[in-house]
Amino acid sequence: MNMGVFGEPMALRYLVWLIQGFGMTLLLSLAVMIAATALGVAVCALRLSGRRPLVAVARGYISVIRNTPLLVQLFFWYFGASALMPTGLMVWLNTPHGIDLAFLSLPWPAFETFAGFFGLTLYAGAYVAEEFRAGIGGVGEEQREAAMALGLSPLLVFWLVVLPQAVRIAWLPTVGQYLSTIKNTSLTMAIGVAELSYASRQVETETFLTFQAFGVATILYVGAVVVTEAAGHAVARSRRFAWGDRHP
Repeated sequence: MNMGVFGEPMALRYLVWLIQGFGMTLLLSLAVMIAATALGVAVCALRLSGRRPLVAVARGYISVIRNTPLLVQLFFWYFGASALMPTGLMVWLNTPHGIDLAFLSLPWPAFETFAGFFGLTLYAGAYVAEEFRAGIGGVGEEQREAAMALGLSPLLVFWLVVLPQAVRIAWLPTVGQYLSTIKNTSLTMAIGVAELSYASRQVETETFLTFQAFGVATILYVGAVVVTEAAGHAVARSRRFAWGDRHP
């Protein structure tokens, strides 16, 4: 069975490859977004802790990550980490495993997937940390002083006054990092992760339908980015999110 794509026939099985690659892109992106947000918040806390050793660690991490290409970082975690790990652990990671649930069996991710996830998370986390730091810095000092004057403890001032406004300030820039994460997953094809770009390359190699293969991939990438951006703006406009506008 064939389906027409941009005027040329493409076998249905190749479209299935692209859809499977797109599924990997979405799963990897979502996992990285969640992990990078948690990491970014933790690094931001270290940066603002006021303790010199912790501040130095946070600054060093952010500086190294932001000043080296993501592709180089992915190569480091794929090739460098594998060279440093014990042979037995690498054999286990590269051996197919399954996770058996009640009525579902899930394959254990391959080592290249872990390397891609780890590299992307560290990369995005550094930028998320800076977005949150800028959000906290964007809250006026007079609001902190007013809250303290009302008798609130420093912890309550941060939790009830600073954090809500900081999250609102940092939210849309953080969504921008989420969009970058979706696009950056394409670089993991260089270490063998079977995401959308990898699948597109496979289809192009077998069929020589370059325009069709990468055209479909482009549409899927654009769709994922548009939906994610729309969801981010919808959250920013929601009533529940408006709690970030409240002042003491």
